[in-house]
Amino acid sequence: MTDAPAVDAAHMGAALALGRRGLGRVWPNPAVGCVLAHGRRVVARGWTQPGGRPHAEAEALARAGEAARGAACYVTLEPCSHHGRSPPCAEALIRAGVARVVAATGDPDPRVSGEGFRRLEAAGIAVERGVREAEARFDNAGFFTRVGTGRPLVALKTATTLDARIAAPGGESRWITGPAARAAGHRLRARYDAIMVGARTALLDNPRLDCRLDGLRDRSPLRIVADGRLGLPPTHRLAADGRPCWVLCREDADPDRAGALEDAGVRLIRLPLDENGRMDLAAGLLRLGEAGLTRLLVEGGGMLAAALLKADLVDRIHWFRAPAVMGGDGVPAVAALGAEDPGRAPRFHLHARREAGGDIWEVWRRCSPE
Repeated sequence: MTDAPAVDAAHMGAALALGRRGLGRVWPNPAVGCVLAHGRRVVARGWTQPGGRPHAEAEALARAGEAARGAACYVTLEPCSHHGRSPPCAEALIRAGVARVVAATGDPDPRVSGEGFRRLEAAGIAVERGVREAEARFDNAGFFTRVGTGRPLVALKTATTLDARIAAPGGESRWITGPAARAAGHRLRARYDAIMVGARTALLDNPRLDCRLDGLRDRSPLRIVADGRLGLPPTHRLAADGRPCWVLCREDADPDRAGALEDAGVRLIRLPLDENGRMDLAAGLLRLGEAGLTRLLVEGGGMLAAALLKADLVDRIHWFRAPAVMGGDGVPAVAALGAEDPGRAPRFHLHARREAGGDIWEVWRRCSPE
């Protein structure tokens, strides 16, 4: 088939789109998509289900039935080879009689890490790797980051004027960006496992930190507040509305405040202090990774953004810019970093740029590998 590479790329594109359906819903697992096809004809599709089970391959095989025999399987991540809460997908593909497996990228999980491919090849199944790999790695960078570093991918999201101001001098911030940009921000929330703000933002803005778009209201992420000294009262919306809320706090935080929040149902994650006597955010991210989180969206405020940037803990930035200028007396998106040498400032490269109504949405990626 002379156009086989084009067919492979098209089917993998469909698998990637299917996999994105699981972003924000499948942690601690990766969000994988799968297409089963005979030539150009698709016989079944699957994607990782909420909670991480069933896996994409199992979903597609169940839908395909006998049509899976002799098919090509297009999957965005190497099929798993270990027994967990479900049998290995590599074994399921072998039993189903697929003829070929095309995978976008390997699985870095040490329980897999090439073993899925080896089992398939040992069973006589042709395996091809690396089709649209960059896209697959971008989509599942949270999973790769957690496996590689122990922490979730951290994406900083901010909505500012052209001169990077998030609020007027008095603190008023509604609304800097327009409806289209705000809707895009809510769709972004639906694709992340958790959303985090600092204590000041929680107290001043009294946010809900949910996804308020029709059809996506059940996709609201877990809420997290970085609140070292536990200034968040147990009556605050985030603590009292019945939805899960985690709080990162200092290990020496006031025990009475801690008890009151825990009685309200808040999960406290107590952290050591860093070398500067501040709550150790790097340790906090490792704790979030231990809890299974792979993708963390940080929405404010400037002090939290600065602390994460200074510690080199930001992997992506989603920057929404409104066509307005507020001036130097506005509230900056990022507090002081103390970067005296421009060459040592955190650097990112532009990944994507698009219009959102009258605003601009830019996605930036850190210059070092994710």
